[in-house]
Amino acid sequence: MHQGRTVFAQLLDPLPRHQFNLCVRRYRGNYRVRQFSCFDQFLCLAFAQLTGRDSLRDIETCLRALGPKLYHAGFRGPICRSTLADANEHRDWRIFADLAQVLVAEARSLYAEDKFGVALKRAVYAFDSTTIDLCLQLFPWARFRRRKGGVKLHTQIDLHGNIPCFLRVTAAAVHDVNLLDQLPREAGAFYLFDRGYIDFARLHAFSRDAAFFVTRAKKNLDYIRRLSRPVHKELGLRSDQTIALHGPKSSRDYPDTLRRISYVAPDNGKRLIFLTNNFQLSALTIARLYRCRWQVELFFKWIKQNLRLKRFLGLSPNAVKTQIWIATSIYLLVAILKKRLAIERPLSEIHQILSMTLFEKTPIFSLFSASERQNRDEQSHNYMPLFDF
Repeated sequence: MHQGRTVFAQLLDPLPRHQFNLCVRRYRGNYRVRQFSCFDQFLCLAFAQLTGRDSLRDIETCLRALGPKLYHAGFRGPICRSTLADANEHRDWRIFADLAQVLVAEARSLYAEDKFGVALKRAVYAFDSTTIDLCLQLFPWARFRRRKGGVKLHTQIDLHGNIPCFLRVTAAAVHDVNLLDQLPREAGAFYLFDRGYIDFARLHAFSRDAAFFVTRAKKNLDYIRRLSRPVHKELGLRSDQTIALHGPKSSRDYPDTLRRISYVAPDNGKRLIFLTNNFQLSALTIARLYRCRWQVELFFKWIKQNLRLKRFLGLSPNAVKTQIWIATSIYLLVAILKKRLAIERPLSEIHQILSMTLFEKTPIFSLFSASERQNRDEQSHNYMPLFDF
């Protein structure tokens, strides 16, 4: 209910305060804190993500200019850039990582029945990573190459709603395939990987746990064909085979049979070779599943274009991880808002509208309901929304 609350406060409704307090107590986030609490820190960084603030001074100046409105948005402590800097440096980033998992559970429950392009009722996940560049002189701990620094954001999204359900921040030098050891494996679920994740010992762990994977084969794959199935070539399929790995190391790492599917993409004529441990779905469904892996790339594109992940408000690993996790929480809050209010606009437009109205005392649904019909009438066919779910 509105009751004269700011848009900012209404946006934070899916965030249960008791769960947040549990996360804070778990890592002693408010130990010996008198005024500027962990929740004040979260509000400051959430404000920065929603409004595009790029520095601590920028955050301090803009928030102080709002005066009494801050109390109605949930702020209780004084806003000071030095205090915020100290909080980013020393308060455990895992507080905000655990908070994001609470929002992940809420978002996944809302989007559980959403379609994603393939008629499949099982859970389907896409996993990939993106590199966030950092200045090596300012972030010497993030050395990537000789003159380059950075961190990697390893993310698994649930394709039912494009919800990030697994996220790890590592040094950019960490190879992507190592994260497969940390990835939770759900029996009966499908996991989509690109060729960078081919490690047959690690992929065999998915088979042992009754999970399915779909990836692309490398050109030098050494295998023996065991069985060939007929395919419909007019659909772009070229072959559907049961194979066994023949290399001495690969056959030892993955002793079971695999399914090899050759497919020619109709849009560009590129030949793609897929590997999977699922033998029940049709070959065309496997090809369409892998195409859905592109959604994780769109997720990375969205957060880099709409959230503040190019300039960081602290120089330590703790400050960087804190900012990344709070940015993820903002993405989840906007996605939850979109679903709860049945807003047809793409997430980027919702984010832009919120950025201009955060401290208005108006029902949040009224920001979108009045313009929904006009938006449908005026929507151009010259562009495609980044996320249409």
